[in-house]
Amino acid sequence: QVQLVESGGGLVQPGGSLRLSCAASGSSFSIDVWGWYRQAPGKQRELVARSTSGRTTHYASSVKDRFTISRDNAKNTVYLQMTSLKPEDTAVYYCNAKMSDLSAVDYWGQGTQITVSS
Repeated sequence: QVQLVESGGGLVQPGGSLRLSCAASGSSFSIDVWGWYRQAPGKQRELVARSTSGRTTHYASSVKDRFTISRDNAKNTVYLQMTSLKPEDTAVYYCNAKMSDLSAVDYWGQGTQITVSS
């Protein structure tokens, strides 16, 4: 079993920057795809950014050129660097890890609140 622990959330002013981290721990595993998702009040959870084991990345159009996903496979950790933050970025952010074995099991972080406000 794998546990994902997120850190780095908080309150930030519009135009500010913040970096989220998500570290995986537990029994033997190998992560294929890392993802960051967010869910704003009254909205469905949406994909923000994704990184494959080959470090191919994908971003939602709303965050492209502002957010950067990166991963450190040796540390089993993924990061989300957020810049030029806007009030509409306010949401609970969740990391997601998809295992590379045949089960392709997904694991989720506990979620961390990002609030962008003056």
